[in-house]
Amino acid sequence: MTDSARSDRDASAVAPSFPVLPRREKGYQRAAVDTFLARARRAFEDDAEGIGSADIRAASFPMVRGGYDVPAVDAALARVEEAFAQRERALVVSTDGASAWVGRARTDAQVILDHLTRAPGHKFARTGMLTFGYRIDEVDHVAKRIVRFLRDGDALTAEQVRQTAFRMQRRGYREEQVDALLDATIDVLLAIR
Repeated sequence: MTDSARSDRDASAVAPSFPVLPRREKGYQRAAVDTFLARARRAFEDDAEGIGSADIRAASFPMVRGGYDVPAVDAALARVEEAFAQRERALVVSTDGASAWVGRARTDAQVILDHLTRAPGHKFARTGMLTFGYRIDEVDHVAKRIVRFLRDGDALTAEQVRQTAFRMQRRGYREEQVDALLDATIDVLLAIR
């Protein structure tokens, strides 16, 4: 028996934390999710260093048959991320003052806005001729929504940005650059809540 199968069998002895998918469907590996969330809970309750809102957002889990329901876990992770972000904000406000927090959020928002107001098709570096990246038109569409939020105050939530997904194309935008900007946008959204 593999370690993964053993971990999932052991996890099934305890009431599951999230809905479990049928064996024919893939979801997040139960033991990996439970371990990560237990670590996050300890870090939050003990006010320990080492894990923050960015770590929660970057969490990923192996996909296995009979795993946890992905949307249910993702929704819980979003709530945990927001709790960590609120704590991080409270810490900065208590030590540096609210103006420092607002100033940092404004600076970050301006950097994002400057980046996204570049010409369509030129907002991010492109992949090589034989390499796939994010579809340019789709990323540019999302960029317009973010710009309208930052510049005009249009509605946009962290959850909408989290759920953004792009199809792939040859010579598309570099994934890591787009993902980093989306993460920065989520940070700003969480900062101004």
